[in-house]
Amino acid sequence: MSSRTQERRSGVQLVSAALLLLSLSGVSSMDVLIPNNINALNGTTIKIPCTFTSCYKMDVSRFAMNWTYQETLNDTEDMFMTFNKKRGMVPLLSDRFGDRVMFAGNLDKNDLSITLSNVQIEDEGIYNCYVRNPPDRIQGHGVIQLIVVTELPPPRDSTIAVAIGASVGGALALLILSMVVVKCLRRHRKQELISEEKTEEEGKLEAEGVAEEGTKHVHPLPEDL
Repeated sequence: MSSRTQERRSGVQLVSAALLLLSLSGVSSMDVLIPNNINALNGTTIKIPCTFTSCYKMDVSRFAMNWTYQETLNDTEDMFMTFNKKRGMVPLLSDRFGDRVMFAGNLDKNDLSITLSNVQIEDEGIYNCYVRNPPDRIQGHGVIQLIVVTELPPPRDSTIAVAIGASVGGALALLILSMVVVKCLRRHRKQELISEEKTEEEGKLEAEGVAEEGTKHVHPLPEDL
């Protein structure tokens, strides 16, 4: 199979993956954006990204976030980083990671990414990024599979695939952003309509109360003698 054919196939696969991601995401009011898999070279430092989108600005007093690790889906989760209202993102004591995990994101940009230094074979496993941003009622959850390798595969010329992937990624990001904005506008409009209906209902109840009160104070006229 020629190199150009492989590149075209890679481009088609990227497009298919992007469309599948869009169809499965549903673009809820809370979305966690993460890569499904990360390959890390043993002994290096890697970034494990996690960002989220929400209709609401982050409120430090109500925001909650945890990073956890588990060897497999059947194992218990070990929390190694959490959000503190006063100190921000705080690494927790961990026998596995020690002081090798650092916060590398930006809370103002909804970026909760971390870095893991001196990656070891034992670090391979599942990394969970949990996010809660009230008044959003949905808890965001991203699952990342970390694969540790002892050597990287040989480089190959994938200019076409990269170009296609970049184009698809940019278009997909704009589409998701547009859908999130529409979702947020609809949610806020719905809340406004509910408030208006409550106000109208309260007005009707007050009017009925006044009418009933007036009826109580009306005395019948005496009949003509």
